[in-house]
Amino acid sequence: MIHVLARRLAPGASSAFLLLLAGCAQQPVPPAPVTCAPQRTCPPCPGCPPPGKPAVAPAAPAEPAAGAPEATSWSTVEGWNDDDPAAALPALRNSCSVLSRQAAWKPVCDAAAALGPRPASAAARQFFEQHFVPWRLTNADRSAEGLVTGYYEPVIKGNRSRGGPYTWPIHGRPDDMLTIELGDVYPELKHLRLRGRLVGGKVLPYWSREELARRQDRLPAKVLLWASDPIDLFFLQVQGSGRVELPDGKTVRIGYADQNGHPYQSIGRWLVAQGELPLDKASMDGIKRWAQDNPARLPELLNANPSYVFFRELPASDDGPPGALGVPLNAGRSIAVDPRYVPLGAPVFLATTRPSSSTPLQRLMLAQDTGSAIKGAVRADFFWGPGPQAGAEAGRMRQQGKMWVLLPRGLNPPGPR
Repeated sequence: MIHVLARRLAPGASSAFLLLLAGCAQQPVPPAPVTCAPQRTCPPCPGCPPPGKPAVAPAAPAEPAAGAPEATSWSTVEGWNDDDPAAALPALRNSCSVLSRQAAWKPVCDAAAALGPRPASAAARQFFEQHFVPWRLTNADRSAEGLVTGYYEPVIKGNRSRGGPYTWPIHGRPDDMLTIELGDVYPELKHLRLRGRLVGGKVLPYWSREELARRQDRLPAKVLLWASDPIDLFFLQVQGSGRVELPDGKTVRIGYADQNGHPYQSIGRWLVAQGELPLDKASMDGIKRWAQDNPARLPELLNANPSYVFFRELPASDDGPPGALGVPLNAGRSIAVDPRYVPLGAPVFLATTRPSSSTPLQRLMLAQDTGSAIKGAVRADFFWGPGPQAGAEAGRMRQQGKMWVLLPRGLNPPGPR
């Protein structure tokens, strides 16, 4: 989310810190968007810093390789006996609305449904141990720990009409934006998309964030709502979905519709590269304070990230936002993963620690989302839920953790690629 939040992106040494400094855009957009080439590169001009300014941050490190998953016994799953697996069953049933179409998953999903709405913890534990095999995920060097970040569903202030503080548009998908599935032409480029616009018979890159701001009312895209704070809106785009609270107290849920095809660039990194903030202050709160203190430079800050997310209005619901699997995310029980190594929808046991602490957080989760910065087998983005408290937890989370993917007996996980 969203997902990412996110879709995110992970969406202190914090997830918001990671999102902003490591370029983690939590946008629930499988397949991953690209722009000018499968390597996800673009012409250097759109969104570049002004002349005389340092370049935006160095490129993120190469994504980690993965080792072959290893089937293990339940006794090796750290913290398995300390969690209540019954609390993960609602999220599993959400996954089963998709997974039950697959022959390997249907018996498991039928058995989960037969447990009833509120089974005892012991019955739920027996169900998982009977029907699943835990597979330990590792890195290429066989190490078992990887990065665990967090993301959330923002709630921002907005209005249906423009006026007063509500001056920042939340756009729907533009009518003139082309989306080309490269895999339709080149099968080896499956899951890659090209976004652009048609000009004189040629497909050109779609407008960058800065170009979109200059076009304003000339952009052929519906304005869904008007936000009161540009930084809040920016973070909502990073997370990929959220809620907009109207002046009458009602809320409108919006979700990811598309993206302009330009690569995400971290504005936190940009502020550090400019010498405006030290690394340890480039958090969500630090960026907001800088923006409040430097209103004249706000466009410069925002345009350092050429990526721009378009939204769609979602039906009113008390459920979580939809993740990449297409089902609602469950606060505290859903994670974003790299689907090359963890099948979407599968249960995953996560052994990590709570944000900025050494307190164990060992919990059965469901892999229901993805994110553009969630790369590698031992890599997860923990969904904390909606609102500022969830945002605070997500903003502090940058922990190490171990992961076991649970698969129906007889089903093997995808191998390393």
